[in-house]
Amino acid sequence: MKWQKFILAFIATLCLLFAGSALAQTDIQINDANLIRFGGGITVPEGKVVENALAFGGSVTVSPNAKVVDTAIAFGGNVTVQKGAQVEGDAYAFGGKVVQEPGAIIRGANTTFSNPHGIMQGSHHGKSSRFVYYFSSALFRIFAAIVAAILGLIVLRTNSQFLPNLATELRQHSGLTALWGLGAIISFVFACVFLAITLIGIPLIPLLILTMMITTLVGSLGVALFVGQRLVRENNWSVEKQFLLGLAALSILTLVPVVGGFVIFLVNLFGLGVLLLWQFGRAELQTANE
Repeated sequence: MKWQKFILAFIATLCLLFAGSALAQTDIQINDANLIRFGGGITVPEGKVVENALAFGGSVTVSPNAKVVDTAIAFGGNVTVQKGAQVEGDAYAFGGKVVQEPGAIIRGANTTFSNPHGIMQGSHHGKSSRFVYYFSSALFRIFAAIVAAILGLIVLRTNSQFLPNLATELRQHSGLTALWGLGAIISFVFACVFLAITLIGIPLIPLLILTMMITTLVGSLGVALFVGQRLVRENNWSVEKQFLLGLAALSILTLVPVVGGFVIFLVNLFGLGVLLLWQFGRAELQTANE
């Protein structure tokens, strides 16, 4: 692999991430009746009536005597409907919980899609709770690595060239892979916004999230093989051993505090990008074994 290309892709990813952070704490006004916020929470003021309240990276709070006609959705936070407030439609919390105070009304569905390990939730824990959180997260990541190992070996046995082709795609087109991954993430966010502001599209959001997770998982298996190939130069290592070595290396890195989250993001980014590029990019590949 030409490491210059990988470094360029890495720098481009960081630049786009920091550029994206400029959108944080930004309100998007589709019209006066829809409140959408990226990188923060939304509060529907007391006595105000809105159609939708959507927060990406924060919580939604419906103040007393305020009303949300259609939906209140929080990605990475809580939906809190205070006393005297109303949500005529549905309330969804992804990574948080729906809090309905006494006297509050939610007429539609009241659904929580919480991460059992609290990855997306706010942190108000002491040292003991942080240790429990880290320990439970570590167990979850180890379990996820075991599942990924089994899945990867099954894929290698049933289609021996699939993961090597993904690894070759990543080696030869790392920059394009990063761009495809970022493009997919941006498209996913806007698709969620579009579905969330339409009553007919709300039930499709969990399906869209599931599709995104499966796509990312499959692509990440190719990233693991790519890492294993970079760590082992000897030709006597089988593809299965290279894959398991790369998966083990990445799994160990994910257990490192702070660094682990960044590693997970990069694996997901390149995993999503490489699968989409391989499927739709039509890039010319050289031999997968070179």
